[in-house]
Amino acid sequence: MWGAERVTGAGFQHGLWNSFVIKWDSSVAVGVSKQDIREQIWDHMESQNLADFPRPVHHRIPNFKGSYLACQNIKDLDVFARTQEVKVDPDKPLEGVRLLALQSNKTLLVPTPRLRTGLFNKITPPPGATKDILRKCATSQGVRNYSVPIGLDSRVLVDLVVVGSVAVSEKGWRIGKGEGYADLEYAMMVSIGAVSKETPVVTIVHDCQVVDIPEELLEEHDIAVDYILTPTRVITTGCERPQPMGITWSKISREMMEKIPVLRSLRAREQQAGKDVTLQGEHQHLPEPGRQQAVPLSAGRRPPDTPGPEANSMEAAHGSPAGEGAPLAADVYVGNLPRDARVSDLKRALRELGSVPLRLTWQGPQRRAFLRYPDSAAAQQAVSCLQGLRLGTDTLRVALARQQRDK
Repeated sequence: MWGAERVTGAGFQHGLWNSFVIKWDSSVAVGVSKQDIREQIWDHMESQNLADFPRPVHHRIPNFKGSYLACQNIKDLDVFARTQEVKVDPDKPLEGVRLLALQSNKTLLVPTPRLRTGLFNKITPPPGATKDILRKCATSQGVRNYSVPIGLDSRVLVDLVVVGSVAVSEKGWRIGKGEGYADLEYAMMVSIGAVSKETPVVTIVHDCQVVDIPEELLEEHDIAVDYILTPTRVITTGCERPQPMGITWSKISREMMEKIPVLRSLRAREQQAGKDVTLQGEHQHLPEPGRQQAVPLSAGRRPPDTPGPEANSMEAAHGSPAGEGAPLAADVYVGNLPRDARVSDLKRALRELGSVPLRLTWQGPQRRAFLRYPDSAAAQQAVSCLQGLRLGTDTLRVALARQQRDK
């Protein structure tokens, strides 16, 4: 299934790796899937001992021997020299680029792991950081220890996007590990105006990961790359395939919405802007001319990830009780608030997590607050979403209010 062409260049003479550029035999490429390509790449890198820690590389963006050398090639790109804000994925083979960005005093943004707590973390080395500290900041541990979250309301303008890949073609077509996070992160950046169609995209791979990819495998949400960096080459793809124009909500499942709180916030924003945010598997109700669109839910009920007008105001005051026929509202207890915390701090955190309540009752002297949600299901979802939430250095205690009273 694979044909192999020997590649020579800097690095091979030192015996660092034994590499092949793998190309599809066009006679057998018909019917091949993205997963077929992934498996062939992973198997080849392991069998030829091209892989580096962590191993095995299966189901990962593979780290490879010579990744730091490949990363160094980004210094030859004018687009890197001109940039100030760089978004780099947290994958191990991109560690060298993260280090170069920090050493060049660029603003380094790294996506939060699996987007659980937001979209970006900004890496902030301590003042006077040594070379060793900068190296630590560029690692996955550094992302945890030397970063601060960036909210959706922050004015972020990304000049350069660096993504990991399992496979990429010289035409700029890319295949990731199959979970879709890089594509989703790019779509979310488009949604908040952090990138434009002119923002260059770079990927860093081993030479053997540069393969022919059948065009029919590409989907509208797949991002393309403008530059490919390997240990031996800098490839300018000249790709003219358009990048995703934003989040394709019809590809987003309810399960993804539950796992990624920031998606709920973005969906609420786009819904308020009048965009179609129908999720995968949902039936789209088109309004009849001259009539308002009906909400396909029982009277008075609202999906927990779609806050209404009263939720967006998040007023810290007592509201009127639920009307007749409306579901019984439920409260969430938030405790262990920092002594110097302000209600605005909690409001901001709730907005960023997409867990905006109907009402917020602030009891600062008692270091607690109560959040009112439209029903028990929404309250339980909020409890799950807010677990591990921190204000300052304190981790908040979050529970259903009834459970808290029982304790």
